[in-house]
Order: sequence, then C-alpha cells, then structure tokens
Amino acid sequence: MTNSGPFTNRSPIVLASGSPRRRELLADLGLAFDVHPSPLDEPAPESGESPADYVLRMAEMKTMDVAGRFRGATVIGADTAVVLGNRIMGKPESRLDALDMLAALSGRTHQVVTGFCVVLPDGGAVTGAVSTDVDMRVSTEAELMAYIRTGEPMDKAGAYAIQGVGTFLVTGIRGSYTNVVGLPVARILEVLLSRGIIVPRQG
Repeated sequence: MTNSGPFTNRSPIVLASGSPRRRELLADLGLAFDVHPSPLDEPAPESGESPADYVLRMAEMKTMDVAGRFRGATVIGADTAVVLGNRIMGKPESRLDALDMLAALSGRTHQVVTGFCVVLPDGGAVTGAVSTDVDMRVSTEAELMAYIRTGEPMDKAGAYAIQGVGTFLVTGIRGSYTNVVGLPVARILEVLLSRGIIVPRQG
C-alpha cells in the first residue's frame, strides 16, 4: 500500500495489523507497506498487570509473530486499549455492552493507551507505550443508543471512534490524537527516521 506524502521508505515495511485506521495513518505519511495481521488470539490481562504493560505485551506478541515470517523487513505492530480507572475496555460484545461502556465514560476523563513494537531489519526491536487523556461530554442514554445504532461502536475499543461519528462524544484530549485513533505516529516516525528506514521525500 502506498500514497503520496512527505516520507518514503528505503526498505520494506510490514504492518502487523488489520486496522483500517492504522493503515490510513501510515499511508498518509507516504509510506509503501504490506499488511499482514497476526492471527494470534489476545489473552486476557494477567492479574495485577497494568494497562500499559498489557498493551505492550500484546503489541510485542503480535509483531514478533509476523516478523518471524518477514525477516529483513521493518515490522510495525500496535495494540490499543481504552482505560477507565483500572478497567480495560475492549471491543463491545453486544449493543448492551457498548451502552455500558459509553455510559461509564460519559462525563469523565479516561486514558487511551497504545503499546507499539517496531521490529527492525536486523532483528532488533523498539517498543513503548503512549497514553492520551480523553475528556467525554455528558451524554444521555438516548444519545448513546442512537450512536450505537450507527454500528460504529461495535468494532472499536471503548465503543467509540474519535475520528468517526463518535467525535461528538469528545470534549478534549491531552496528548497524541493519532494515539487515540490507534497508532502514536510521532513516536513511530521518530523510530523509523532515526534508523534510516524512511527519509523525507525529495523533489
């Protein structure tokens, strides 16, 4: 996948995720890359495991799995969680589950935490976790149910998409916007540029 943009890659890049949002974020940079999601199931968090440690473990697990099949390429993977207090919110299993999540988030501040893993062509890896605070407006149950009926919440962690219809739920953020979408672009870019994997496009 490729697109015109400010950067170009000097070696192959593989995105170890099927997320359309992550594909769009990388494509907007102008990078050429292949998409090969990991088929591994995500286990539940371990007892006492922090949200940051959990998403980092998931990102490493999935990225390393794909990197084993694409030696010599740069493989990028990530895992994102919506966190309210100590509650990690994944994708809702039903409309009622989505309503429960959205009602819990309504009028409160939560964190979106993304763990990322970049496996380099030499087999080394750079990992990290980025957290963004998100403030949500107070929404009525009727408003939340109307949003759920659009279908958008059903495949989103925390049951909303900040870049989609769900933008009306958000009153403010502190930190990386792209991290909330699913990929901390500035951090990933820093890794790729510092290792010479990508360069600014010329001409």
